[in-house]
Parts: sequence; C-alpha cells; structure tokens
Amino acid sequence: MAGEQNRARGYVLEGVAVSVPKLPGGLYVVATPIGNLGDITLRALATLAAADVIACEDTRVTRRLTGRYGILTPLTPYHEHNAAAARPKLLARLARGEAIALVSDAGTPLISDPGYKLVRAACEAGHAVVPLPGASAVLAALSVAGLPTDRFLFAGFLPAKQAARRARIASLGAIPATLVLFESGPRLASTLADLADGLGPRAAAVCRELTKLHEEVRRGDLARLARDYAADAERRGEFVLVVAPPSEAAAATGDVDDMLRRALAHASVKEAVGEVAWVTGRPRREIYRRALALAKSAANDSH
Repeated sequence: MAGEQNRARGYVLEGVAVSVPKLPGGLYVVATPIGNLGDITLRALATLAAADVIACEDTRVTRRLTGRYGILTPLTPYHEHNAAAARPKLLARLARGEAIALVSDAGTPLISDPGYKLVRAACEAGHAVVPLPGASAVLAALSVAGLPTDRFLFAGFLPAKQAARRARIASLGAIPATLVLFESGPRLASTLADLADGLGPRAAAVCRELTKLHEEVRRGDLARLARDYAADAERRGEFVLVVAPPSEAAAATGDVDDMLRRALAHASVKEAVGEVAWVTGRPRREIYRRALALAKSAANDSH
C-alpha cells in the first residue's frame, strides 16, 4: 500500500511527462478507445493515471493502453466471471476513500459488460460516481451508417439459437427507431438473413473493425447484405449492425398484439411474452394475459 501511495502519478503524451494530482475518492467510469489508441481523451488519461486502481475486464488489454501512455496505476480484473467476488472488494476500497477507475476492454463501460452492478452498488452505498465520456462503438456506427439517428435502440447481441433470435427480431420489428446490434463474425450471415426475413427490405449498415486498420462499412438492404456475408465478404473482426426503422405505416400497426403475433410465430408463449415484455417495458403479467387472449381468439377463429 505504501508503494501505491508513493507512486508517481502521471502519464506521457508525445514524449512529454504530465503529472496529475491524486483523485478524490469515488468510482470513475472511463471510456477507452474501441480500437485506435489515439481515441482517448486527456481527461481519461489524467483519471487513469491519478486513480488508486483501474478495474478492467482483461488486464492484458488495458495494459496495452496504460503502457502506451506510461501510466503506472495498478490494474485489477473485474469481469462477468469474477464480478460477484471482486465487487465487494472494490466497494470496500471505495469505503476507504479510494478512487477507482472502471474501464471495459473497449469503449464505454456498462455497454454489454457487468459494470452496471458495480455502479448500482456504489450509488446505493452513497459513493460518488463520475462519468468520463468518450469512444463508443454504438455511436461510432450510428455516425457513419447513413440512417436516422433521432431515435435509436441498442439491442446488444441477439440470441445465438435461431428460434430465439427470430423471436427477438419479431419483437423488435415494430419499434419506431433505428436498431443497433452487436454480432460476431461466424454468426453474421445467418443473423442478417433472419433480420431480412423478420424485418423485410430495410436499409442497413454493417460496420466492421471501427477505428482499426481494416475498418469497413457496407451499406445496403438486409437481404443483399445477407447474401454478401454468406458469400465472400470478410467476416473476421468485430461487427456493429445498424438497421433502419420501420416505415411509418408499419410502425403505426406495431402495438403489443402485433408484436406478440410475430413473436408467437417463432417461439413458445413463455418466450414470446418475455421478448415483448423486454422490448415494451410492460409487466409480464399484462403481456401474458394478452397472449392468452390472442391464443383463445385464434382458436375460436379456427372452429
């Protein structure tokens, strides 16, 4: 501990050493580059250098960033596999008045990682929680997709299994907003094909390796993009999908019943109810009653 207290706090920028004062205690949520290490803010560098510890997903990944800028702050792992054990230790450090910088492997923390549980616990304990905005794959993809940005929904990764994926797509179909999704290279072609089947001929963009050496953005309708990635389009790297919102006519019919009908076409009642409740934010009990009513109506119509 004495060594940490005596550690020189600072960073190196273009060969110039910059000293920084110790930070007040609290949790600092720090956005880091999504690829290009130059996409880091001066405030983020100062915070990483001045913190008592950096909590990160993978210490090897974060060490490349801290090494680039000569930052000597100790690193500690905090990820989905150790979060339950690591979180109380971090909260204890906050209680002692320490400053903790929370980072993800890339981009803004809490986007598809367990950071929100630490933030929630810190808030509940009365600790200061400070945001340091910066790089985000979601916003970077939106900025170059050429699709509406006034309203968008980040839906993360779709389910890996096709039936569940189609159910999720069906529940997203009527959302009157641009959709932003993450996907892996091996599943990309099948996901695009399911999106084309479930959403129709919507415009979309596939953003690969944003800010990195092999950055690429392909634009077109979903069906064409599905064919491209089923054929010879590059599937290595990290992908963000941006999909145009439904037309106004389609959105006007997108009530809960329509969402349920689409979801029930590919999933069980339980799965469909879960998907629609997740998208709409309405109580599962309410959605379940509507699903039973639709099933009863369909049964009566068949007689």
